[in-house]
Amino acid sequence: MRSDSPFVSVEPRAKSVEEIKKVMIEVQLPDGSKKEYPAGSSAYDVAASIGERLAGACIAAEVNGTIVDLNRALPEEGTVNLRLLTDRDAEALAVMRHSAAHVMARAVMRLYPGVSLAFGPTLSNGFYYDFDLEHKISEDDFPRIEEEMKAIIKEAEPFEQFSLPRDEAVEFCDGLHQALKVEHIQTGLAEHSELGFYRQGEFVDLCRGPHIPHAGKIKAFKLMSVAGSYWKGDAGNKQLQRLYGTAWFNKKELKAYLAQMEEAKRRDHRVLGKKLGLFTISNAVGQGLCLWMPKGATIRALLEDFIKAELVKLGYEPVYSPHIGRVEMYETSGHFPYYRESQFPPMFGHDAGQLVDVWTERLKDESLTAEDEAQFIETARRLGCELDDYDPKYPVDDRLQTLQDWQHQQERYLLKPMNCPHHVQIYKAQPRSYRDLPVRLAEFGTVYRHEQSGELNGMLRVRGLTQDDAHQFCTPEQVEEEFRNTLDLVKYVLGSVGLENYRVQLSLRDPNSDKYVGSDENWQRAEASLRKVLQEAGLPFSEQEGEAAFYGPKADFMVRDCIGREWQLGTVQLDYNLPERFELEYIGADNRPHRPVMIHRAPFGSMERFVGMLIEHFAGAFPLWLAPEQIRVLPISDRFLDYAREVEKKFTAAGFRIKTDTRSEKIGHKIRDAQLDLIPYMLVVGEKEAENNTVALRCRIDGDLGSMTPDEAAARLGEEVAERRIRQVAESTFDAFDGEDEAANEY
Repeated sequence: MRSDSPFVSVEPRAKSVEEIKKVMIEVQLPDGSKKEYPAGSSAYDVAASIGERLAGACIAAEVNGTIVDLNRALPEEGTVNLRLLTDRDAEALAVMRHSAAHVMARAVMRLYPGVSLAFGPTLSNGFYYDFDLEHKISEDDFPRIEEEMKAIIKEAEPFEQFSLPRDEAVEFCDGLHQALKVEHIQTGLAEHSELGFYRQGEFVDLCRGPHIPHAGKIKAFKLMSVAGSYWKGDAGNKQLQRLYGTAWFNKKELKAYLAQMEEAKRRDHRVLGKKLGLFTISNAVGQGLCLWMPKGATIRALLEDFIKAELVKLGYEPVYSPHIGRVEMYETSGHFPYYRESQFPPMFGHDAGQLVDVWTERLKDESLTAEDEAQFIETARRLGCELDDYDPKYPVDDRLQTLQDWQHQQERYLLKPMNCPHHVQIYKAQPRSYRDLPVRLAEFGTVYRHEQSGELNGMLRVRGLTQDDAHQFCTPEQVEEEFRNTLDLVKYVLGSVGLENYRVQLSLRDPNSDKYVGSDENWQRAEASLRKVLQEAGLPFSEQEGEAAFYGPKADFMVRDCIGREWQLGTVQLDYNLPERFELEYIGADNRPHRPVMIHRAPFGSMERFVGMLIEHFAGAFPLWLAPEQIRVLPISDRFLDYAREVEKKFTAAGFRIKTDTRSEKIGHKIRDAQLDLIPYMLVVGEKEAENNTVALRCRIDGDLGSMTPDEAAARLGEEVAERRIRQVAESTFDAFDGEDEAANEY
């Protein structure tokens, strides 16, 4: 039937069973149950069908392993594996914090005109956003920004997602006067034909999400700090302002976190390290290069000696390797140029080498003038670098190839970023039989990473770090046992310093990323082996895609300290790829060459980070076996200095680290200073002790422990050292003794 209307009415045709099935989605929930929903249904629709209360509690959803918006339509192909996320799920907290970053950015844009937005990611404990604006934000601005955020949250406006084709996205961001976003689309997102955005009220941001349904889900937040940053982390780019915040699902959690942060300030290893004389970082030496002072070096040496003794028992052999190596070796391993941005520049035996290396990086920008290139060619030739095949008229790739060809003809060295290629060469230095394997090589090797200056943090993030590194070369049949033994070693090391609250993260590759090397078969085999050993060991672990090393999966120990913060410390990595790249071999029982498997492991991680973490964990009050000064002898007056020296000699001979306070101060003052210096034990000596050949033993935590002979005291403390007993109580760490008169009355 004909009609002038653009809509033509036709009789509906009966749908076949197959067509009906096509418009239904099969959803499988975590409990294994399956239900069908109409095409176009969202995770929210599924939650609502289960119960109104659940739907109201949902924050986001995990669909086929990917976190998505609660209101996003579910895929129509295949069975959909769905997990609904509420405020009880860690993934939901990350989504909410991402949304809080948008709310903060919206508040800043309302308050300060002319704001250009950079990026606003989440962190393990909150979020931040980088801004380009004329007004210099300070902590005085925080209350005003927070009030504006509260007003936005109160409106509970939804987060709405939409997409635009690439050209329209550029035009759209340009119309919003968001120059940084335009640049990012044109350079950083050049391969994307369509870009995603989120709108909340008048605020629109280029963003891939996901987000909470509406801003009212943000229940508790606080701005924490402001710092400088650079666009895309490059010091050569525009300087920005980075505003940090934290957000939680309730005020109780926020209050607990703020209390933890306050306690963390008191435990700051940079402050305690300076106060206790443990380490220093000097501008004269260079930022990120730690100088271990005698007390800190004592702690480090004790830890090194402790683990070296264990390694000998486990069949490890000590090795040493130089601090530099030829660039070609790191090119073979894949470390260069894979970690190029975090490495120091190569060192050339030729004066022109550095110039060519810098020019190679500049060429990648494709923003050079003909005058720049002419000056470069002339300077390079003057320094003896003949670039006959270099012509500014050639495509950039051809010019880059010319420079790389020249570099490969020179002798180039790199400050060692990793120890493993050096240990590979030690393995390769002699023929190996299956009877020799496993070969276990261990070294406290110092490596160098050119971290951004803004990311440096005392001992926790440095440019020169010493790893308790070891590499095991074994047969495929030995992998699981070696990996199991290495896990046991990490557990033993952590337990020796009282770190027993940890979980294991099984870091896997992202199958969609091209940053990983090696065959799919090797990766699958390696990941399956690690998973099996962790399951058999009964260790609690979670899997994290995209966190593997570029050459293999790893098990990272995520350790909680005494105030609840999580640190990534020990790591064990399984590697089928470096043996392939370096063509490592051993002769098998069949008298034919075979490829060994490599295990990388570092129980401490790095000495700098591990000790920095311990300073904060113990708040500088190390257990007796690790304390740089274990005992201090406190003579009541100068008349008893000779006896104090005799006591000191006896304890020194018994292996203790002990000093005598020779100052002419009251005994109460000496005790107080020993408390503040976090000395585990004190030996008070006066007339009675000198006459009876005794000492008055005093504990920093428990106070007066009574009178006893030096031998009895040494035996008591020696037992505590041997057991590596952890006596420090977190709450008492800062309870400095303050009763001079009380102490004077005691003695």
